[in-house]
Amino acid sequence: MRTSLNAPDPREDPLRLDHQLCFQFYAASNLIGRLYAPVLARLNLTYPQYLVMLVLWEEDAQSVGAIGKRLHLDTGTLTPLLKRMEALGHLSRQRDREDERRVRVSLTASGKALREEALHVPEIMTRGQDLEELDALRRTLAGVVEALCGGKAQA
Repeated sequence: MRTSLNAPDPREDPLRLDHQLCFQFYAASNLIGRLYAPVLARLNLTYPQYLVMLVLWEEDAQSVGAIGKRLHLDTGTLTPLLKRMEALGHLSRQRDREDERRVRVSLTASGKALREEALHVPEIMTRGQDLEELDALRRTLAGVVEALCGGKAQA
């Protein structure tokens, strides 16, 4: 490997991977998905499907657009995910009667029942952690998301 005499000190190199905030978020997101995978496998859910279910367990019968807005996903990403979840029997998708362009997503009886099975997930994922520290981190990250959305993020 060739280095220049004018090469920056590696500890101060602005292009060093470990100095990139975006990389820390990327790595954390990937690792969180991997940690959740075995727990969610028992529910036959992927991590993105779990996030959709969380949104629908909070408020059922939402539009695809509302779910996408809450999860920061575009409809092109969300629609195939919802189709797979519909095939699993967790939800149904129907055209809105008032606006044919809008698709409403509702939980099925199976999707509603799955909530009871999922109640253990947060406890498993936080076991052994300081809950106050985790809540402080969650609030900090919510602030980052809000800032990235121009102050329009949902809590």
